[in-house]
Amino acid sequence: MIHVFHKGTDETKPTLVLFHGTGGNENDLLPLADLLSPGSSVLGVRGNVLENGMPRFFRRLSEGVFDEADLVFRTHETKQFLEQAAAEHGFDANNLVAVGYSNGANIAGSLLFHYGNIFQSAVLLHPMVPLRGLTLPSMVGVPIFIGAGTNDPICPPAETRELEELLQGAGATVTMHWGNQGHRLSMDEAEAAKHWLARR
Repeated sequence: MIHVFHKGTDETKPTLVLFHGTGGNENDLLPLADLLSPGSSVLGVRGNVLENGMPRFFRRLSEGVFDEADLVFRTHETKQFLEQAAAEHGFDANNLVAVGYSNGANIAGSLLFHYGNIFQSAVLLHPMVPLRGLTLPSMVGVPIFIGAGTNDPICPPAETRELEELLQGAGATVTMHWGNQGHRLSMDEAEAAKHWLARR
């Protein structure tokens, strides 16, 4: 997968894995990473799927309707990539924090749904429920921050609460942050995620 890796100055900190939204790229969330965890190594990943020329992490059939078979395939593909990137760049694959926005938050959520503790913690910004009907692995000990919008037209509050319940049901500790900026990532949300991550 096309990616960028920046080695951090503090090796005690986790490596942040950045998953962009639709139409983004591996560089989009680098400024957010600098805000969230100064000194951390950062791995920015570009999705392998194109939708009308816009990078995504998996296909969708229409707005809000995922191609579930492709989502599962891309989830496993991304897991393999993370293992390869850890070997290539020399970071600890067992000390990762996912930071995903929109489509990127959904692939990060799917990785949690399939692999449980693949991340030490996760910052999911405007995520949806990636898949339904799965028996989820244990996420005990995995703290998850969800940034959501009370007026998000793509991720309605009911969907966000469903995701929260699924993650909690698997043992994750979920912290919710609600804003009213629609589907947009706001500075207030980013600051809340920063303070949350600092307490981990």
